Amino acid sequence: MEPGDDSLMASPTPGSKALPVRPAAGGSPATAPPARPTAGRPALIFPAILSLLAGLYAGLGRVGWDLPPLAASLAAAHGPLMIGGFLGTGIGLERAVALGRRAGFIFPALTGLGALALLAGLPGPWGAILIAAGSGGLLGASIGIIFRQPALHHATLALGALAWLGGNVLWLGGWPVYRVVPWWAAFLVLTIAGERLELSRVLFLSRGARTAFAAIVAALLAAVALTAAAPAAGARVEGLALLATALWLLRHDVARRTVRQSGLTRFIAVAMLSGYVWLAVGGVLFALEAARLVGGPPYDAALHAVFVGFVFSMIFGHAPIILPAVLRVVVAYGTSFYAHLALLHLSLVLRVGGDLGGWWGLRRWGALLNVVAIMLFVANTVRAVRRRAPAPSVTAPPEGAPLTEAIP
Repeated sequence: MEPGDDSLMASPTPGSKALPVRPAAGGSPATAPPARPTAGRPALIFPAILSLLAGLYAGLGRVGWDLPPLAASLAAAHGPLMIGGFLGTGIGLERAVALGRRAGFIFPALTGLGALALLAGLPGPWGAILIAAGSGGLLGASIGIIFRQPALHHATLALGALAWLGGNVLWLGGWPVYRVVPWWAAFLVLTIAGERLELSRVLFLSRGARTAFAAIVAALLAAVALTAAAPAAGARVEGLALLATALWLLRHDVARRTVRQSGLTRFIAVAMLSGYVWLAVGGVLFALEAARLVGGPPYDAALHAVFVGFVFSMIFGHAPIILPAVLRVVVAYGTSFYAHLALLHLSLVLRVGGDLGGWWGLRRWGALLNVVAIMLFVANTVRAVRRRAPAPSVTAPPEGAPLTEAIP
């Protein structure tokens, strides 16, 4: 999409507006002055950011870097902090903004408090209880959206929330994290796939394509349920479902068209398509290494192909759109955004290669560079928020409008 060309924007749903970027005098895109951040939202983001930092620190310790221990329980909380504390709180906050109702902010507040409880090492299962409660609230809100506007993508988002709640309940019940991870993976994959399906409606998907999508979602949920009784068989089927999801997205996602554009639109498309490749890699590893997904190198490779390669590619691509909606700020796109995206992929190649080849030093350095890539993303994004030089930029959509309306 060239500056000012919104022809490939997702068409608005009833009652909402898309977000065009229009050129100012001289040809540079103009943005309206951002509104002041809504009170309370930065406070909700704080536990998510803290969870990210603590989770990354714990992850480095888990792969062998000799770091001073911050808390005895931090290494074991790596997964819950990254999934529930960071990603869960972030997704809940995004959904609350899209709903446009104050009550919706209760759920990310609960998951954020749960993350703080984990970080503080509170006795008892308070962290798990609060995160499970927050995921239950996200499911309730998602079901409410379906009643107001029935659609396949809304149903997919709700099923993702259901998978997250199911995994959190099992975790609260004492299941080890490696048994719960398939549920959490389904939560993130279904959430992202549902949002991308909503955007792909501008392509007027055929009935066959939508039916195939629904069948893949059903297979993924069936696989997750199967892991409860037969972990290896369930992980194998889940791997095939993840692979099928990646292939569907590579075939039908709107990014296939927008990657031929320029600026922010092209960057988002590159992030999406490269993330789908990692989802396919993760699916293959899930299927081939199903019997060994309990720890060690195969477990590390499969999980991080999905959670780092796929999920963080989505975060890198969507952040320039989501942050303006959540914080009511301007994000100015720059080509420096490609630096953290490229480093993420390069470092993950090193990590997964080290895992599969038995090269532990390569694995450790790959993990460290994963963290550097994520911190570079944070730095570039903060710099872009503060920058006011003319550049392709985005501002927040109207309060209560679907956030995906603004994503090319």
